[in-house]
Amino acid sequence: MDGLFFSVAVAVLVVIVLFKTARVVPQREQFVVERLGKYSKTLDAGFHILVPFVDVVAYKHTLKEQTVDVPSQSCITKDNISVEIDGVIYLQVSDARAASYGIQDYMFATSQLAQTTLRSEIGKIELDRTFEERETINAQVVNAVDRAAEPWGVKILRYEIKDIVPPASVKDALEKQMRAERERRAVVASSEGERQARINVSEGDRQEAINLSEAEKTKQINEAEGRAEEIRLIAEATATGIREVASALTEPGGRDAVNLRVAEQWVSEFGKLAKTSNTMIIPAQLGDIATLVTTAMGTMNAMAEGGAKQDTNQDKG
Repeated sequence: MDGLFFSVAVAVLVVIVLFKTARVVPQREQFVVERLGKYSKTLDAGFHILVPFVDVVAYKHTLKEQTVDVPSQSCITKDNISVEIDGVIYLQVSDARAASYGIQDYMFATSQLAQTTLRSEIGKIELDRTFEERETINAQVVNAVDRAAEPWGVKILRYEIKDIVPPASVKDALEKQMRAERERRAVVASSEGERQARINVSEGDRQEAINLSEAEKTKQINEAEGRAEEIRLIAEATATGIREVASALTEPGGRDAVNLRVAEQWVSEFGKLAKTSNTMIIPAQLGDIATLVTTAMGTMNAMAEGGAKQDTNQDKG
């Protein structure tokens, strides 16, 4: 019986010794070992053997990035308006020994320091700018807390403001201001649209007037060219007719035919004059048609001789 009890006691002692001696440090963690109450060494990830009952793991630290919630607090802006602001800070232990002996609780310390720094930064700006200057405020808090936490073996990675809650009265005023700003932008946008529409209409009218004037100009040019061509063709046809008549006079019997045609035309026109008017002017030599015909034929002969001379000159040229 005594032997069994001794065996159990030895087994328990071995387990205790192994527990005190062997240590396995997980990945991304560090253990701080003290020997007889004094700092001895820092254990990295892996398996380690300690001196039993002499070496003790006093502190355990994770090297992962940690998140610390910064409680909501009341801050006074530069224009004396109280706002409720909360945030979150991200930090990481860079030196396990300093984090163990540099400060009692580095997480609580960084949270309190972030709050005081935030109050200081908010007091430098007005309420309207607090919503616009979030990045600047975050950067200032990180710089201030990181400098203070450096002796603690803690690295401040970033700080983010989660929410800014102004008083209800200020919130109503801000909403009215935003509504007025939106209405102003709507009016400006509408006026700009009307202005652009008028410009477009005026440009369209101007282009239309230019097109109409160009069309009218082209029309007049075409009509003028058409009239000129018409006059030219009539003149050429008249000249050709006169040349044909003059040429016919030189043929046998041509002069007698012309005499007869002139007499017929004279009688016809005189008859029309008698039908359309009650008052008539009768030539002195009404019955002397032969004299009239002779005069007309003389004129035609002169025209024929002139045409012949012109043809002769053109042939010589």
